[in-house]
Amino acid sequence: MAVFNHPEFDNHEQVVFCSDQETGLRAIIAVHSTRLGPAVGGCRLWNYASDEEAIVDVLRLSRGMTYKNAMAGLPLGGGKSVIIGEAKTIKSEALFRAFGRMLHRLGGSYYSAEDVNITTGDIMQVNKETPFVAGLEGKSGNPGPFTALGTYQGVKAAAMHQFGSADLAGKTVAVQGLGSVGYGLCEYLHQEGAKLIVTDINQASVERAVAQFGAVAVGLHGIYAVDADVYAPCALGATLNDETIGLLKARVVAGCANNQLQHARHGDMLRQRGILYAPDYVINAGGIINVACEMRPEGYNAADSTAKVNQIYHTLLNIFQRADAEGKSTSDIADVMAQEIIARGPQ
Repeated sequence: MAVFNHPEFDNHEQVVFCSDQETGLRAIIAVHSTRLGPAVGGCRLWNYASDEEAIVDVLRLSRGMTYKNAMAGLPLGGGKSVIIGEAKTIKSEALFRAFGRMLHRLGGSYYSAEDVNITTGDIMQVNKETPFVAGLEGKSGNPGPFTALGTYQGVKAAAMHQFGSADLAGKTVAVQGLGSVGYGLCEYLHQEGAKLIVTDINQASVERAVAQFGAVAVGLHGIYAVDADVYAPCALGATLNDETIGLLKARVVAGCANNQLQHARHGDMLRQRGILYAPDYVINAGGIINVACEMRPEGYNAADSTAKVNQIYHTLLNIFQRADAEGKSTSDIADVMAQEIIARGPQ
């Protein structure tokens, strides 16, 4: 299994494979770049079908964090970690403390935080072995509400560019995934008067959205072809691919999932179909912005964090305008803008 020649390797600074026989820990830590500062990115726990699948995920997520932190204007590099296993059975304090010991060996080049299937409580266990964690209880805490806020601002920015108005009242938004962030996005959309179409693997979450928001429920695959103004992918990645893009009736794609494009060329496919895409690592940066506020020398301030998250609206408008001016996809332009920031180095 090649790593240096892997198509997703992209000149990572470090890829560390971690194993602890006593706890059953199997983890991968990927540090993509520390040019702008220490790498920061969450840890997700997932029952990957293969080691290859885990490697692809952590490399793509790590690179995405480099670009996400750069575009959010944070003095941070990008990294990510994954723990391989079934969340319902593998979780334990011993496992997370073993992960903390592995993390500590990197000496602060990478700070971890919560992600899929990892809670702030789990990170507190990691923190018993290392200070190189963020998003702690009693400080910035759960980043999910800030990710939801930033995604909401991103949907409004996309609506402003595509429809000429940021007002979402009466607009139909198809939300795929009702986890904490997806559901939080639905709350914002509902409050503004948007109509919701929803799907999720958790039927209880779907029923809750139907009851609370008057949402229309559809099947997992049916969400792509519904009549909607906005498709909001808020589950796992790669939902924008050769099959699904052709099904979309929405004119905007704006959601909080990571790695929404299965391949880079799918950004071009969206542009060719006249569908405006809000690059995932820009629109979903609210959580890391909140975590970064915790890491400042002056300490955490929720008002400062909220103000910076709201700037996602303007960042996306700049991307959309530049993409139009240069005749390129928004995903390509976001990459170029991030690379320009990284090349300039710390300011």
